[in-house]
Amino acid sequence: MHDEDPLMINKVAAAILTAGLIAMTAGFISSFVYHPSTPEENAFVIEAQETAGGAAPAADTGPEPIEALLASADIAKGEKLTKKCASCHKFEKGGADGVGPALYDTVGRAKAGHESYTKYSDAMKAMGGEWTYENLNKFLYKPKAYVQGTAMSFNGLSKTQDRADLIAYLRTLSDNPVPLP
Repeated sequence: MHDEDPLMINKVAAAILTAGLIAMTAGFISSFVYHPSTPEENAFVIEAQETAGGAAPAADTGPEPIEALLASADIAKGEKLTKKCASCHKFEKGGADGVGPALYDTVGRAKAGHESYTKYSDAMKAMGGEWTYENLNKFLYKPKAYVQGTAMSFNGLSKTQDRADLIAYLRTLSDNPVPLP
């Protein structure tokens, strides 16, 4: 009995842990290799009402207007929302351009009009006009739908209040803010 291995319990525990790790790894790898198909009877059926003449449902009509929300918008919340933008844009006065143009003094500026930024897409350059409250609302709702061909990869802000808060914050980033509607 005295020549028993003093590390036997450690070896057994290590063997059990190793077997568990191998089983977990095999399960993880197999989930990438094999994707079981779901039988049709387990799928949810979504019924859509047919419109007159069998036409497709109405397309997205765009974002709700935000002009009425701007006066009571939460500027602090708008500033927090810029964290989603900060990886590509800078917000300080005189701030350098990033992947996208610096956004100081955006409201009221010409589209594709930031002097130091040279990487605007052809679609953005062709837009023309200024960044009004209405245009910013449409762009921030779905950038790729508003400017088809934009280089901006952001999917947009679906919540009307979030867009109003963000635009109200962008308005404050100016030496001469555009008056509220």
